[in-house]
Amino acid sequence: MTTAAFERVQTARHPDRPYAMDLFEEMFTDFVEVHGDRRFADDPAMVTGFAKIDGIDVAVIGQQKGRDINERRHRNFAMPKPEGYRKALRVMRMAEKFGRPIVTIIDTPGAYPGIDAEERGQAEAIAFNLREMASIKVPIVVVVLGEGGSGGALAIGIGDRVLMMENAVYSVITPEGCAAILWKDASRAPDAAEGLKLTADNLKQFNIIDEIIPEPVSWTIGDDKNDKRGDAFNQIAASLKSRITASIKELSRKDGKSLVRERYEKFRKMGEWV
Repeated sequence: MTTAAFERVQTARHPDRPYAMDLFEEMFTDFVEVHGDRRFADDPAMVTGFAKIDGIDVAVIGQQKGRDINERRHRNFAMPKPEGYRKALRVMRMAEKFGRPIVTIIDTPGAYPGIDAEERGQAEAIAFNLREMASIKVPIVVVVLGEGGSGGALAIGIGDRVLMMENAVYSVITPEGCAAILWKDASRAPDAAEGLKLTADNLKQFNIIDEIIPEPVSWTIGDDKNDKRGDAFNQIAASLKSRITASIKELSRKDGKSLVRERYEKFRKMGEWV
């Protein structure tokens, strides 16, 4: 039996759901992509660069899935390798140097678990990003767009404001992976989804995220081949854009030391039970 939580998981994975680059095109202008980590290679699963949002200069970072099988293979199904996380951190440091706020868009089933990624230090790259993001002295706004999978998501998720789409999910493990570990039966993924408390409503209740962006209608890139982004896409994207801009303006009133201190306190409180 499919649970309400697992229905959200399926919605978050829908192949017509907007991806990071759809939002880059819709909400940002003057986007200039930055490639490579200057250590090993470029990682197409992680798209980074600089852009403007409502006239504000920002750095943008997003995990990108693919629309067809060729793009999915090219993007590695939005599962970044170490060079992807190092590229993201490289852009964050550039943003800090030039005083630009950072916007990150999370949409990944998790970091790539392949042997080559492990050989190049996948766990170290993720852990290093967590530490470094905690001390960056410019505003960081995080958007959980679709799937937020484990450390692969969290490595670009240490933000001053964490916004989450209503039908997105954010969890330490996929429901299928959890079910396979607990019950040796991946078909019990709906039960695992319910127990993981991975929906936006759950996470807002636990203060893991700060704000839920409503999706009053089905949010897809549309069926019209001539205009792939219809009214529903534009309506929800406009709402998300306004909340990102408002968060940046609010956070930009604070100095770097205050941002770092409040970010540290925000994440230290997570998991506390009274």
